[in-house]
Amino acid sequence: MAQENIIMKMQHLLTRWQSFARTPEARLSLHTEIGLHDAARLHALADMYTGGDVSAVLADLLHVALDELEEAFPYTHGQRQIGEDEFGDPLYEDIGPTPRFLALTQQHLKALEAAAQQSPPVA
Repeated sequence: MAQENIIMKMQHLLTRWQSFARTPEARLSLHTEIGLHDAARLHALADMYTGGDVSAVLADLLHVALDELEEAFPYTHGQRQIGEDEFGDPLYEDIGPTPRFLALTQQHLKALEAAAQQSPPVA
């Protein structure tokens, strides 16, 4: 089932690339090193779907991979009840890696947004 979910998300990504409609959002430039074979595959996807924009392909793939990773974190049943489901059954807090990941993500997002506001725009 997880494999089908990944395939569906990748199909959504391919549809997005085919439409080539982009929603503007704040961006951050990162430097990384990858293998030549992976670089060649990125360039091939860019040629096929984004008019040669390798950065767009890399950003989209990374976005989908991070979403998949977040969904793959295991749920760990906590002791504290946080609500009830639609059948009245208790829902318990998740004490696994997901809450920590989400909290750290928000912490880093705030720091990155603050740094972006302090940096003058590049002309």
